[in-house]
Amino acid sequence: MLVSRLNDQLDKNPETMKKLFLCALVLPLAAALSASLAADTTLYMNVNGYTLNANRELQQFNAIQFTDDRVDRVFAEGEKLPEQADLLIDGDGQTLIPGLIDAHGHILSYGLSLLRVDLVGTETEQAAVQRVVDFAENSEQLEWIQGRGWNQVLWDSNEFPSAVSLDAALPDKPVWLSRVDGHAGWANSAAMQLAGVDRRSEDPDGGQIIRDEDGNPTGVFIDNAMALIRSQIPAISMEEQKFALRTAMLELAKQGLTSVHDAGAGSDTIEAYKQLLDDGTLPIRVNVMLSAGDSFYEQRLNEGHYRSADDTLTMNSVKIAADGALGSRGAAMIDDYSDQSGHTGLLLHNPERLEYFMRAAMNAGFQVNTHAIGDNANMAVLDNYEQLIAETDSRDLRHRVEHAQILRYEDILRFAELGVIPSMQATHATSDKNMAVDRIGEIRIQGAYAWRKLIDAGALIANGSDFPVESPNPFFGLHAAITRQDKNNQPPGGWFPEEKMTAIEAFASFTIDAAYSGHQENILGTLEPGKKADFIILDRDMFAIDESEIWQIEVRQTWVNGQRVTD
Repeated sequence: MLVSRLNDQLDKNPETMKKLFLCALVLPLAAALSASLAADTTLYMNVNGYTLNANRELQQFNAIQFTDDRVDRVFAEGEKLPEQADLLIDGDGQTLIPGLIDAHGHILSYGLSLLRVDLVGTETEQAAVQRVVDFAENSEQLEWIQGRGWNQVLWDSNEFPSAVSLDAALPDKPVWLSRVDGHAGWANSAAMQLAGVDRRSEDPDGGQIIRDEDGNPTGVFIDNAMALIRSQIPAISMEEQKFALRTAMLELAKQGLTSVHDAGAGSDTIEAYKQLLDDGTLPIRVNVMLSAGDSFYEQRLNEGHYRSADDTLTMNSVKIAADGALGSRGAAMIDDYSDQSGHTGLLLHNPERLEYFMRAAMNAGFQVNTHAIGDNANMAVLDNYEQLIAETDSRDLRHRVEHAQILRYEDILRFAELGVIPSMQATHATSDKNMAVDRIGEIRIQGAYAWRKLIDAGALIANGSDFPVESPNPFFGLHAAITRQDKNNQPPGGWFPEEKMTAIEAFASFTIDAAYSGHQENILGTLEPGKKADFIILDRDMFAIDESEIWQIEVRQTWVNGQRVTD
């Protein structure tokens, strides 16, 4: 019957039907040819491979096959390898693991830090000033001298710096230097004069101007008070943002990170990412959290989620900051700081504002990721989550607490009960160990950096670094999580060693659990059929070496979407 109908049409419209027949023959052949050309299959063999299986057990393999950007399968020892592939790579026995994921970093800030004064590791205030001077001598074209990374806790003085030392070296050009945690800034007098800050200036809500005994600003500004100076600094251009973002992503790839959750980006930075994507695939994956402080917050929420075709750029969450940081005594505590009577830190939003940010995001279907360090901030955030998750029926959105650093015992239990993910940074514990007990005392410290207590209570931890506050090197974080020690392997046995993670727990926290915390566990976090071919090659076996050496691991290759992105 079909043949008869076609013959009838051929008799009536011979030219048209000839074209249709040609299309019917040619198009499938063209499609097949196109698919064969596009489907490049790579077999990376002779590797010491590790991934996690569905039971969260360590699975070893000695070869991985992927086609374009997707894993076809991994091959265990003794399994027959395919005889043909478009590209064969001999791994020479090197260790291969899934690409590592940092669940909390600041990509633009990191990129800018690579282009500004680096004060990390300075041991005195004067040493920090000297770095500023050295930088300024080669940067005469800049209107402002900017930098980051100072930490007065590491200085001999253990005191906040002052404008006086900067003024002696750079009296005429404004200087602004962010503390290592990003929750305090240090300005010289030229910067304060531009901002109109003097003894009559009032502390803004959620911020503090540090003053001397006569009430004069010393040059240090805490949390929301930093805006007094920052508002005077010329905004960076779109091209400058794009350059800083790309510089950061390339450097992060070298560290072994194939994906990062960017913890708070405004509309202009999101646009910079999209423009970079238009120029070509991003070097690594970026899961962007929309900053709740963005001027177009509701508009961005109304636009809904964003996901690029190649999954290198995603936005399905928001970032809210509830309090400051422990080092600058801005973390909001229930009781006074142990080393500063009468001071309990800073809540950055009033209760109504905090609730508004959360409810608006949940109603729009966005995951809510809220920075909370002090026990008061964590309690307030969890109280809001408990109410609003029920109100908006949004438990499945996997809301998070970023840092979850100092917790009451009863709040530790609430994470698993509410389905809230603690997004934590292992190196914060090893960096803060020299001052944390001083800040909060021997009792509250038992609920601080409490990884084991959270895991035992049923919570899933997403790990990260909070770069540029800490180094983005994920092996520093893996080492800290497993040993509770710094890179000098101090203190012996680990700092509050009862909170250690096992090696597999730590590995999961930087892979599958970090992926889960970004709603990406179906494409990232393990190496199994159908998932993205994101992996790294290491110079040693992280599961065979002594745990004290984990931080020394170096990355030799980084692959994203089945493409090598580092030299």
